[in-house]
Amino acid sequence: MVGRLILGVGLGVGLSLALAAGQARADDVTGVWLRESGASKVKFAPCGGAVCGTLVWIKEGTDTPAKVGQRLFSDMKSTGPNAWAGSYNNPDDGKTYDAKMTLSGSTLTTAGCAFGGVICRSSTWTRAN
Repeated sequence: MVGRLILGVGLGVGLSLALAAGQARADDVTGVWLRESGASKVKFAPCGGAVCGTLVWIKEGTDTPAKVGQRLFSDMKSTGPNAWAGSYNNPDDGKTYDAKMTLSGSTLTTAGCAFGGVICRSSTWTRAN
């Protein structure tokens, strides 16, 4: 009887830990992401109390003013489950915009917005690692 109780408690704890680990992973945006066009990759990593995204790869022959090593996303802080907000530095025009990003499974959607979020341009990314 005691053996079954210990086994049951052990399985319950193991299942709880596995579920907690799965939930922690569900909103983990860190890592390398490939843009939908296949032209670039950004690495999201902790920076201070937020997350930042740095350009780590550009497909050869891509016409862009962006440079590998350039920080594109800054100060991205959690706004809820699988959602962040911060700043996007657009290499095309050199301006900084409000940014939002949401994670759904292995798909990350980012958006740079102007005029208080009235006009937004979004991109879709998939995990590259």
